[in-house]
Amino acid sequence: MNVRAAVVYRPGEPIVIESLTLDAPGPREVLVRVAATGVCQSDLSVAMGAFPSRFPVVLGHETAGVVEAVGEDVRSVRPGDHVVCCISGFCGRCEPCVTGHLSICQDKGVDRPRGAKPRAADRDGKAIHQMSGIAGFSEAMVVSERSCVAIRKDMPLDLACVLGCAVLTGFGAATHTAKVTPGSTVAVLGCGGVGLTIVNAARIAGAGRIVAIDRVPAKLDLARSMGASDVLAARSDDLVAEVVALSGGGVHFSFEAIGLKTTVEAAFRMLRPGGTCTVVGVATIGTEFSVPAMDLLLERKLQGCYMGSNHFPLDIPRLIDFYMDGRLKLDALVSRRLQLDDLDEAFAAMKAGEVARSVIAFPGVAPG
Repeated sequence: MNVRAAVVYRPGEPIVIESLTLDAPGPREVLVRVAATGVCQSDLSVAMGAFPSRFPVVLGHETAGVVEAVGEDVRSVRPGDHVVCCISGFCGRCEPCVTGHLSICQDKGVDRPRGAKPRAADRDGKAIHQMSGIAGFSEAMVVSERSCVAIRKDMPLDLACVLGCAVLTGFGAATHTAKVTPGSTVAVLGCGGVGLTIVNAARIAGAGRIVAIDRVPAKLDLARSMGASDVLAARSDDLVAEVVALSGGGVHFSFEAIGLKTTVEAAFRMLRPGGTCTVVGVATIGTEFSVPAMDLLLERKLQGCYMGSNHFPLDIPRLIDFYMDGRLKLDALVSRRLQLDDLDEAFAAMKAGEVARSVIAFPGVAPG
């Protein structure tokens, strides 16, 4: 099968739309016709070499589509199924998996072994790698069965795709990692796709007061629609003091969804004694955070979060049910829909902070 795909040949080089040849799915592999893929900061980080990856690579990891074929021993999906793909593939055997921490599996096994025939190759037969075992900026892709979950067919696929990363991460950060409690106070720093979902999830979890913080007024308006009770401009001279005053002494839960040293440390300082700061944003390699020792003595906690501590085969179908009954606000989250040739435009809008989430849609695939 020949497909068009977005390829980066070397870190920092421009994205090239190439024609690739896909191999047939092997054992426990699935051929997915891509319907839509969300544009994530992680895609850009891989393209620029800030995240480790093998090159050349097809970007895109927040993907929904329709199964066209399956290889031997595939049990969880079949041709015709609508699926969402996720980078949190898991083996089910390592210690993190058997203790319920699937997102930090130590043996994901979502790529073919080195030396095996590549899933995708260019016109010269050279192997083209997949970002985290997925290749969502492609008309079709071969992925591991471990990387996808079947969903109900009445769910629009151009919205379902964002469940695979942004929504799964934000919702899980609030409900799995931090475990926001009814009546609690919450602060969210950064109202992109992940931060807005944290706001939405905190409201669903019953938080009493939710303070959303961003530098873009339009995103603060979106945060209100997602359930924020208060919004603050990130340019405030004394942001921490404002949040402490609004929350009556500091918040129970704070979330940093940007990945900057200054905002992580600010999020920690907003906590009341016993509060928990969850760092969801991905900082550049080598970044270090400083916290006062006495704050730790007062049982303030600083913790990390990877992909929302998710159990994606269970979480994604449940999140779709939340959307279908009106509680999960995906329509507001997806700001624009573009085509594959517009990928550079989508990255530019993301870097400028103009959108919550852009989606690359592939015409002709069942939208839901």
